[in-house]
Amino acid sequence: MNFTFDVINNIREIFKKILEDNTLEELNRVPKGFNNNIIWNIGHIVVSEQLLAYKLSGLPANVSNELIDKYKKGSKPQEAVTKEGIEEIKALLFSTIRKTNEDYNAGVFKNYNAYTVSTTGNTLTNIDEALEFIMIHEGIHYGYILALLKAVKI
Repeated sequence: MNFTFDVINNIREIFKKILEDNTLEELNRVPKGFNNNIIWNIGHIVVSEQLLAYKLSGLPANVSNELIDKYKKGSKPQEAVTKEGIEEIKALLFSTIRKTNEDYNAGVFKNYNAYTVSTTGNTLTNIDEALEFIMIHEGIHYGYILALLKAVKI
């Protein structure tokens, strides 16, 4: 599972750079033809990892319920994210996955409630499958963010 955590960390480094290299306005802009923005996608991957790894394992998430509600599947940006909000998400990119890696290595994830993901139709039945899907999910959102970056720079 080290490879999976390495890939997730690497893509999160890319997300961090995107947060640092774009203006607050660019991160918050919802371009015509899109239903969300760059910061929503990055917040979404943080929240999704917590839901897929922790909540489906019957464990508490390491992010607030407010953050979950703001970025969970089916949500949309409701208001502009502040500079402080961006910094919070940037910090959570690494603190959450570091904690998941530590908990994984400590054997914390003992149970798992099977969940069928809408993206691919696959059913996750354990933490290993969840982590593999999290890696794919973050890649999907990276592609979406690349499209958003082109759209906000026009």
